[in-house]
Amino acid sequence: MEIRATHRYVRISPQKVRMIAGAIKGKPAGTAIDMLKFMPQKSAGIVEKIVRSAVANADQNTSMDVDDLVVANLIVDQGPTLKRFKARARGRGSRILKRTSHITVVLSEDLFQ
Repeated sequence: MEIRATHRYVRISPQKVRMIAGAIKGKPAGTAIDMLKFMPQKSAGIVEKIVRSAVANADQNTSMDVDDLVVANLIVDQGPTLKRFKARARGRGSRILKRTSHITVVLSEDLFQ
C-alpha cells in the first residue's frame, strides 16, 4: 500500500529540489528525515516537512507500521512560473522567471511490492 503527501506551488525551482530527490529515494523514512535534517539546501527542509507529513498520514489514516516505511518515489513537477521584470539601463526591462514546484512524496511498506 502506498501513502502520499503533496505540497503544491512551492516557491523553489524544480531543478534545486531534484538534486535532493536522488539522495533519499529508496531509503527508510526515518533515515531520509535524518539525512534531510543535516543538508544545507533550502529544498532539504521543504522535502523533510513533506516526508514527515506522509509518515503522519500513514500513522493516522491506515494501519501501517511507521517503522517499515520506505521512500518509494519522490516526484518533482514544475508548477506555474511567475513572470516579473527587473529595471535595466535606458528605461528597458528584462524578464525574471520565478519558478514554482509541485512535490509529491510516495511512501510504501516495502520497496519491492
